[in-house]
Amino acid sequence: MVVATALVFFLVIFLVASILCAIAFLAFLKMKEEVSEAAESDITAPSPIEAGATEVQPGRGGELGLEPAMLLQTDRLSSITFWDSILARFDFGAILKARLDQAELRWSVGRVTSMMLLAGVVALAVGMRVLPLWGALLGAALAMMLPYGYIARRRKKRFQKFRENFPDVLDSLARALRAGYPLSAAMEMIASETAPPVSTELRRTSTEANLGRGWPHALENLGERIPLLEVNLFIGAVQLHARTGGKLSEVISGLGETMRESLALQGEVRALAAHGKLTGAILTILPVGIGIMMMVVSPGYMQVLFNHPYGKPLLGAAVGCLVLAHFVIRKLVDIQV
Repeated sequence: MVVATALVFFLVIFLVASILCAIAFLAFLKMKEEVSEAAESDITAPSPIEAGATEVQPGRGGELGLEPAMLLQTDRLSSITFWDSILARFDFGAILKARLDQAELRWSVGRVTSMMLLAGVVALAVGMRVLPLWGALLGAALAMMLPYGYIARRRKKRFQKFRENFPDVLDSLARALRAGYPLSAAMEMIASETAPPVSTELRRTSTEANLGRGWPHALENLGERIPLLEVNLFIGAVQLHARTGGKLSEVISGLGETMRESLALQGEVRALAAHGKLTGAILTILPVGIGIMMMVVSPGYMQVLFNHPYGKPLLGAAVGCLVLAHFVIRKLVDIQV
């Protein structure tokens, strides 16, 4: 048993070292490729005289006065070619890319998946020392989900902030429409006066519409980037007005008032559910705290869990039950309005 455990431990350490070496080698290749591309672009880039520039504007675009145009976007999931080809075969890559855009993170899908794999391998190596095999695998799976959990939490907080600021933005938009502004000018004005993330999305929508894609397509992209009920209602109102006409300002003003009342109701529900969430957190942390305290006060009493043949399975089962109970309590107190 000891020999098998030692072999598994050294195998895991070898896998971790191999992954780290592979990541370092790929990073070196990427850096070398970027340096070569930069050198080629410097050689082939035309000078201002060859490009027909008659005047150099200082302070714009460096010493030559040329401002780089960021008009093209790349759809690559990773800067590493073979990893990008692997991720492109699965829908998970496209879904994760959309989640990163919605969370307003400038990370690549390849970087996130590499972090997930590295966290899983490290957690597996540590878990094999104190937990049984199934417990170590469960811990590795949970560790792999930590980067994705951070992205999901950041996305949720961004959507919540958008939902809280959106009614005030609709009121301002309704007042601008009553003052005689067209929808495009009103959207640009509101985007310049509001705070992110609402201003970022409205400015992007207005830019897409003004660059020739049209308001229907730009509003559809807004609904895909911000999949909230409030945004879908706003898009439906604008599209219905474009087909049938009417007073769009009154419709938008009514939507803003309805959304504000819904936010107030959601705040009351969250206040009532806060007690249940706090209770679940305490019940999850309390056994872990008691176990750590017992290991400090009476180490011999807790060594039975590590030395007895049934100790590690029982410890793994306890950890699994704690995690499962925490998610059950969170699901019970998560009331959707």
